Amino acid sequence: MDEINNIEVVPCTESDYLKPFRVHYNQNGTKKSWDFMRTHDSVSVLIFNTTSHCFVLVKQFRPAVYMCEWERTKTQQPCQATEKTEEGATEAVASGSESQEGQADTEAGSSSAWPPAATGITYELCAGLVDKPNLSLEEIARQEVLEECGYDVPVSKLKRITSYRSGVGVTGSKQTMFYAEVSDDNCVSAGGGEPREGELIEVVKVPLHEAMTFAYNERIPKTMGVIFSFIWFHNNMSPKYKISTNV
Repeated sequence: MDEINNIEVVPCTESDYLKPFRVHYNQNGTKKSWDFMRTHDSVSVLIFNTTSHCFVLVKQFRPAVYMCEWERTKTQQPCQATEKTEEGATEAVASGSESQEGQADTEAGSSSAWPPAATGITYELCAGLVDKPNLSLEEIARQEVLEECGYDVPVSKLKRITSYRSGVGVTGSKQTMFYAEVSDDNCVSAGGGEPREGELIEVVKVPLHEAMTFAYNERIPKTMGVIFSFIWFHNNMSPKYKISTNV
């Protein structure tokens, strides 16, 4: 997870997960257009281990986060020295690498231009796409908990928290969040995701008494689902365990 190399950014001409569209419409007499992506809905699961009184999260490398961080840091770097070629085009001379025809602006001239892999790693709830039409949301959530975190949880033990729209400006997809209580007795494997699908996931435990500090620590990269679910637990479940989750 800590080593990322041989990075190449290319146009996305076909995908099983994202379909780009542009919609034209009139709103109150004003002509508008909007670009959006069609994608799958998803499920997420807040897992609480009652044996160790800790939350079970996943930690993984996210290419989209990594590229956004690279774009952000790239704009903060000092300008490279340039020189004119015979054709009149301007080329960067600081990196010493040759330009490639048709190369995207986000491609780096040398491996030293890429930030460390840690900039693309985030803490998340166990989650997965709703891409199996023959399974219910609960059954998909159960599979994700087993594959990613190694706990075998009956569907009947999954409590639905809520559903909400994520990425409303780009995808508009819906995520349904569940809550699952597990114990060490439910742990049947180390988790880590499905290797055949290229998943490389690290299981992480956050003690209950550190949860809200973890949630509000901006130095820890995490999804909004982690923050929201910890707050939900603090408001609805923490009195049951008589342990403070206050910062």
